[in-house]
Amino acid sequence: MSFVHDLTHKLEANRDKISEWMAKKRSEVPIPIYGSVDIRDAGWKVAVVDANHFPAGFNNTSPEDEQHLAELLRNHINRKHEGCSWVHLYPESHTRNPGYVENVATIKRLIELAGFRCTVGSPELEGHGSLAGITRPLSLDTVEIQGEQLLVGGEKPCLVLLNNDLTEGMVDGLGAHQVSPPPHMGWQRRRKSEHYQCLQGYVDEIAEILEIDSWHLMSTWFVSEDKCLEKETCRHILASEVDEFLARIAAKYQELGIDRQPVAFIKNDRGTYGLGIMAVTSGEELLNLSNRKFKRLMYSKGGVDVENFLIQEGVPTSLNTTEGAPVEPVVYLVDGEAASWFYRINAKKGEMENLNSPSAEFRPYSEVGKQFGEHAHGWHALVSELSMLAMGAESQKQMEG
Repeated sequence: MSFVHDLTHKLEANRDKISEWMAKKRSEVPIPIYGSVDIRDAGWKVAVVDANHFPAGFNNTSPEDEQHLAELLRNHINRKHEGCSWVHLYPESHTRNPGYVENVATIKRLIELAGFRCTVGSPELEGHGSLAGITRPLSLDTVEIQGEQLLVGGEKPCLVLLNNDLTEGMVDGLGAHQVSPPPHMGWQRRRKSEHYQCLQGYVDEIAEILEIDSWHLMSTWFVSEDKCLEKETCRHILASEVDEFLARIAAKYQELGIDRQPVAFIKNDRGTYGLGIMAVTSGEELLNLSNRKFKRLMYSKGGVDVENFLIQEGVPTSLNTTEGAPVEPVVYLVDGEAASWFYRINAKKGEMENLNSPSAEFRPYSEVGKQFGEHAHGWHALVSELSMLAMGAESQKQMEG
């Protein structure tokens, strides 16, 4: 079934109306400097299943996209941070992850291509003159904190660009700086469910323009709060909630003639780098978890306790390589615009499984994307840009709250 793809003519016929609507909505919220989304395309549903405010895979974007990415960075920084000439990139402390280091090196290269000076470093990385990337070492600059100021070589940069998701808490020395993305969007405060709350309104509006059911453009979800899963009573409540959720999805599937068993993904409501995720087809599966799987579900980066869970409809991927491996589009956006694609491919996983594991490989749009057609590309761009609107709305709420 390819319900959404069959409606591509509606997308094309409303292109001007969508562009006008998008421009208006972008003017109402602080659009993030960058972001990335994971998309699942089942044919009958195209949905963002994860949205990252501090993207860590720029090294997987296509080299032919770098000029466009740099132009969008230039436009955003010049518009939001007038007079900026020096950007300091504040990374995570993943000193042993060459893929992440390569991501930071790519961002640095894009900022410099955009015409800005760029330094890299943090107090946590002091003592490391450089970090080993995939292609070459990344040189680090000496950073010191003086009160609310971060100084590089004794001087204050114009803008601090965070590529650190702040799961382990706010870092020192940023109070006197312009910082982007804003620290209130770190995982020390942000929740995945807040993104989907904001996204729902935008999806509903765009679906009305297209005259389609918004269900086809968003994964169904709910949040189970305050679940002390080490206690049996909490586990039974969560299992009951999951059963009710799956029953609602099954009813929708039956209504649309979708012949498959619903799956629920259970995720920590905070960022986890794809860890601490479990797929179930019934609440009973939760009650019969082994200790090993139970601990995996409770895993959280930085040792932060997990109490709130995002329960999300599992969306199978209908996209496959010519060898039959499942494919998940990943879209990288700058200044709210879908600017570069790559594809997560995992031959060791199935169409419904989480593909984000060490066995995954990444291929650029030029190698994979064209086989799926412009109809898929258009829908993927639309839902990813809606996600950036939602991220801006999240940020607005955080500031107002």
